[in-house]
Amino acid sequence: MEELVVLRLGHRPQRDKRITTHLALCARALGASGMVYSGERDSKLEEGVRDVVERWGGSFWVRYTASWRRELREWGGRVVHLTMYGVPVQEAVGEIRAWGGPLLVVVGGPKVPGEVYHLAHWNASVTNQPHSEVSALALFLYLLQGEEALTHTFPGAKIEIEPTPRGKKVKTGKL
Repeated sequence: MEELVVLRLGHRPQRDKRITTHLALCARALGASGMVYSGERDSKLEEGVRDVVERWGGSFWVRYTASWRRELREWGGRVVHLTMYGVPVQEAVGEIRAWGGPLLVVVGGPKVPGEVYHLAHWNASVTNQPHSEVSALALFLYLLQGEEALTHTFPGAKIEIEPTPRGKKVKTGKL
């Protein structure tokens, strides 16, 4: 994928701080370039994500937008909206993968405006049941990239986990 960015709609700091943070962590770990969020600006969210990138490496970024509509309209690629109401993601993912250009992945929060469904190139459902935006994003990124989603590298890391069958092995310092 040329560029992969997540757009989080309607962040509400008092209700969504953990969910939006988890969306950013999921997006980063599974290969997205960055995340844009709308709703209420949350400097603590932005600082937290930047701190993770500083310690764990990579070039993931986060920024706020006052207008999700402008983000959708001005995006230089295609838009996929993860929802419960679209075409099953397993049916849509082949066409989305074939696109190969910049991809904006929209995940909702509070009630998603109907306009989003019309501005998206794909409305992809990750099941037709209520679920978490984080789980939908994780499943979509895995289906889109395959096992590659699980093997991204993060240059500049100060912390790195060394896989072990038991216990914890953590490397720290300049890696």
